[in-house]
Amino acid sequence: MVGNPSSSGSMEFYNDNTNLKWIILAVSVIISGGTILFTKILVDQLKEREKNQVQLFAKAIEYSNNDTENEILFITEEIIYKNNSIPTILLDEKNNITFYRNIDIDSSWSKGEQARVLKDELEDMKKAYPPIDIVLKDPISQEVFATQKVYYKNSFLLAELTIFPYIETSILAIFGFIAYLAFSYSKTSEQNRVWVGLAKETAHQIGTPLSSLMAWIEVLREDPELKNKSFVDELDRDIRKLRVVTERFSSIGSTPVLKKENIFHLVNNVVSYLQPRLSSKVKIEVYTLSENIQANVHAPLFEWVLENLCKNAVDAMENTGTIAIKILRGSDRKVLIDISDTGKGIPKKLIQSVFKPGFTTKKRGWGLGLALAKRIIEMYHEGKIFVKSSDEAQGTTFRIVLKSA
Repeated sequence: MVGNPSSSGSMEFYNDNTNLKWIILAVSVIISGGTILFTKILVDQLKEREKNQVQLFAKAIEYSNNDTENEILFITEEIIYKNNSIPTILLDEKNNITFYRNIDIDSSWSKGEQARVLKDELEDMKKAYPPIDIVLKDPISQEVFATQKVYYKNSFLLAELTIFPYIETSILAIFGFIAYLAFSYSKTSEQNRVWVGLAKETAHQIGTPLSSLMAWIEVLREDPELKNKSFVDELDRDIRKLRVVTERFSSIGSTPVLKKENIFHLVNNVVSYLQPRLSSKVKIEVYTLSENIQANVHAPLFEWVLENLCKNAVDAMENTGTIAIKILRGSDRKVLIDISDTGKGIPKKLIQSVFKPGFTTKKRGWGLGLALAKRIIEMYHEGKIFVKSSDEAQGTTFRIVLKSA
């Protein structure tokens, strides 16, 4: 029903300002990436430092076992027992645990429970890093008689630091999401105020000349020469239509009262009004399996949606073709109204944009028709409106989904 969009300067306010969103996203990505990179560098440095400490720890054990000099006391006290942060486990040549440090084990636990905890810790250490070998030699002959292994894993501080960037990134993501929601809500609220103000002002501006026209109609009816002229009745019908339009604009911004209405009758009301005012080359056909399909709607606003869709269809067909309106019963107590045309269709890349304010194919269009239709159906009637299908050879079909009464 619509083709390529043309921008309107008066609707520039409503166009999506994606630049700010992209800037916020780019800044968030840069901050997150920088944080992760810096933390990774710091973590790598700490990993290397802890690895060196464990290697020194292993060398100290190896030295203390291979040397009998007085330095052993110094090595034991100042190196082996000074490791107060890195969890380590020492295995002998038979893979039995002979020593461990910085593992949370309660002395009140049974030996079986302590052994189970140590075994679990050992499995974690094997997955974390390869072991460091301790070669035991005979002090005199220097012959190797055993090889022990030291297993270790990251200290608590390093483990916390490793997950820190992910926590920070999550916090930034949450903050960015909240900022985006706040921005979108603020923008939507501002647009809503503009829409309501525009609608109320339009209704006010139409109301004054409309009252005058109603008075002039009565004057024309009293004129004997015009009393039986059909054009007076047509003028009266158009004035009544203007009153309905004024009521529609007045309803924007307030919660309309929904009533149980016969959808078939409402559709026929629209068709009977539009058909005489369209080109003779345009036909509107209505199809339904039941003339008693009802839904809770606000009749003036719902008819406005149908008129917008039909007028868009006429423009898409360039005043030549057929508009088919099908009224169906859907599943889950839904009422479906399909409005199809034989126009030029909508390019697939533009289908998602047709309901955005400011999207129009007309050189002087404001691009509010479909945006208002979406607002009326989804916000006021709690229904749905979408492009069901569109093809350059077959035209476009819009579908309206309402709750059955």
